[in-house]
Amino acid sequence: MKKVNQKFLRSQGLTERTQSKMLGVRSVFSLIHSFHSQVQQRNQSKELTAQRNLLAWLTVPVSSAPFAVFRVLFGFALVFSSIRFIILGWIDDQYISPVFHFSYYGFSWVKPLPPIMLYGLYGLMTLAALLILIGFYYRIATVCFFILFNYFELLDKAYYLNHYYFVSLTVFLLIVIPTHSRLSIDCYLKPERYRVRLPRWNLILLQLQIGCVYFFAGIAKMNADWLFDALPLRIWLPAHNDLPLVGSIFSYVETAFVFSWAGMLFDTLIVFFLLWKRTQFFAYATVVLFHSITGLLFPIGLFPLVMIFSTPLFFHHQFHDRLVFWIESKNFFIYTSKSINHPLQQGFSVIHQFFFFSYITLQILIPLRSFLYSGNLYWTENGYRFSWRVMLMEKSGEATFYVKDSTTGREGMVINREFLNATQEKQMSFQPDMILEFAHFLHNHYSQKGMKNPEVRAEVYVTLNGRPSQLFIDSTRNLALETENFFEKKWVLPYPY
Repeated sequence: MKKVNQKFLRSQGLTERTQSKMLGVRSVFSLIHSFHSQVQQRNQSKELTAQRNLLAWLTVPVSSAPFAVFRVLFGFALVFSSIRFIILGWIDDQYISPVFHFSYYGFSWVKPLPPIMLYGLYGLMTLAALLILIGFYYRIATVCFFILFNYFELLDKAYYLNHYYFVSLTVFLLIVIPTHSRLSIDCYLKPERYRVRLPRWNLILLQLQIGCVYFFAGIAKMNADWLFDALPLRIWLPAHNDLPLVGSIFSYVETAFVFSWAGMLFDTLIVFFLLWKRTQFFAYATVVLFHSITGLLFPIGLFPLVMIFSTPLFFHHQFHDRLVFWIESKNFFIYTSKSINHPLQQGFSVIHQFFFFSYITLQILIPLRSFLYSGNLYWTENGYRFSWRVMLMEKSGEATFYVKDSTTGREGMVINREFLNATQEKQMSFQPDMILEFAHFLHNHYSQKGMKNPEVRAEVYVTLNGRPSQLFIDSTRNLALETENFFEKKWVLPYPY
């Protein structure tokens, strides 16, 4: 090749010195190209090895005992929550009595059924929760609960809670993950379903789902209001200074700072301590203490119970093995002598891999979508829901709507309580998408009453974390002409502080 190159260069009339230089440069480029190719091949080889190692690690069989314990505890929380919801009369309060419901974007077609059917469906959902708990017709029960639970959640976003979202996602995972492989009626009736081990990726999915709740909640607390002004805890804690024995400490500002920093550190780090065998029982005691205190002080429903029952999934498998083996050794009806360790049937196929990595990617990206928007997140609430921001702000508003007949020019004030219950009105008063939806409802309502092309505007004043109330949206804007979408709402005024 070198001779060929020399011959070609001589044919170009170049001197020997120039030919030598050009051949030297060409040699250097050849060496660089060769080196680059070797590096690329080495990197590709490393990447392939890393991918193979990751897939092999995710496929490693792990004990199925943690899944069984998780299913029983989580199923109990579902049953308790469902029965509590019925007893408290919330089916009537939230889904039957209101004249109007706030729908999620793209789900306005989900409407409440007649009352008798709503009660019937809720009863069916409670039954499905019970079947999940005992592991009977597990697959059907998880699918049934997932559909019905999300149906009720989609009826009205005024009742959105983070732990409802967590329940929805977790039950979705239970459809895929066979947590009924032990301690279940299904295994008693069909011993061939009994499994001592399951692929590790099942465990990773559930642990990651729980971990997202804490970690993103911790990241969200890393803001100036929470850390340097102890807001909103400085507003909330003094309201509990009448508690026996410890009530007086809630009057001190220092207590609010301690709670703020402790809450941030707890949420951010607790999953790592739960994962480490040496610290996990201390970490779980902290989980119980933390959620017991927050459940006592704040109206956050069953969120503490759900998390206390979910986090034992992080315990080392030896704890679960001892517990499950002890139960099975008593020959309870959930175990039969025919139950044997059948080989794994659930591998890690391409479909499983696609589901696994897609799900993880979505769970990471969805809470971060708020960074796509400008402005103060707590003011505009763009990307606030579904991002695990739990008890982060004290926000309230006062919304007054006006409807104007475009033909006569006459304008009247709307009495919100004629259409909304107290919870709906409270939530609507500071959330832009709900303000817009209610304005559209008023436009349609008064159009049907015979008003010609009614214009709807609103004067909304909102206070955030104790700061003076400010005008929230452009009060001159005809909201009936605005459309709902995922873009920023230009009619929401900038946060003034």
